Amino acid sequence: MPARPGEKQVVVAAPRGYCAGVDRAVITVEKALDRYGPPVYVRKQIVHNKHVVETLAERGAIFVEELDEVPEGATVVFSAHGVSPMVRDQATDRRLKTIDATCPLVTKVHHEARRFAKEDREILLIGHAGHEEVEGTSGEAPEHITLVQSPADADTVEVKDPTRVSWLSQTTLSVDETMQIVRRLRERFPLLQDPPSDDICYATSNRQSAVKQIAAHSDLVIVVGSANSSNSVRLVEVALDAGAKASYRVDNASEIDDGWLEGVEHVGITSGASVPDDLVQGVLDHLVDRGFPVATEERLTEENLVFALPPELRKDLRRNASGD
Repeated sequence: MPARPGEKQVVVAAPRGYCAGVDRAVITVEKALDRYGPPVYVRKQIVHNKHVVETLAERGAIFVEELDEVPEGATVVFSAHGVSPMVRDQATDRRLKTIDATCPLVTKVHHEARRFAKEDREILLIGHAGHEEVEGTSGEAPEHITLVQSPADADTVEVKDPTRVSWLSQTTLSVDETMQIVRRLRERFPLLQDPPSDDICYATSNRQSAVKQIAAHSDLVIVVGSANSSNSVRLVEVALDAGAKASYRVDNASEIDDGWLEGVEHVGITSGASVPDDLVQGVLDHLVDRGFPVATEERLTEENLVFALPPELRKDLRRNASGD
């Protein structure tokens, strides 16, 4: 509810922060460290949040870019963003003990890519070049996948057979922009086949809807999240499109420019899907210290989804609990 004119207000959006896939991935590394002891290697950042990565590194996780940095026979965790079959083959060749923390919703997109490829369909993958998730999905069917990054790409992409085209998407995109791209693709390829269910994950969609709800009556929206977090960057864009007068992304409260707060009465706060809530609390405390009231929460919906830990880790944890 908007505050009265002249009255300061801070509203924090819900849902925000950790999604089920991120929670599962972070706990996977923590449990692996407990079970096997450090070091546990992690290919790429387990999730796209600087604070989370630094915290796990302090406990003994070693983050690497590629598997050739991992000693043969060591334990390595695959990040929540997924990997290509080529990476899995490399792990086998190096006799690595692998724990797959890929988000199950990303794994679903991989299954869809393989199925479309088996049907000999061309796949237009909506996503951002260089993102680990896009690289992993593309690796499932490289001969069939073409990347579409923007509405402009949708207007120019070429396909061999317009009657046998499907689309998939990265799970962390802007819902509105993705649907705009799909509409433009369908104008060119009327027989474009949809994925069996939405690829953009529930958490990304919920966080974008929640920030829309608070942005319409916010002078400023602060999004807590790291620069390489696609879903966090999208939240800034969504907030501005939804009516926020200004919106900025910060890793934590120390990155807030107090100049942003000058003349501001209504502040909205949210966070990306890989952000622990203590970072959000730090931002709220920062605002209280500068004369803003304690935040109220606007909740769009409840999230109760929980993913089981990777089966290879669960097996070892059970064995350890039984004393074998």
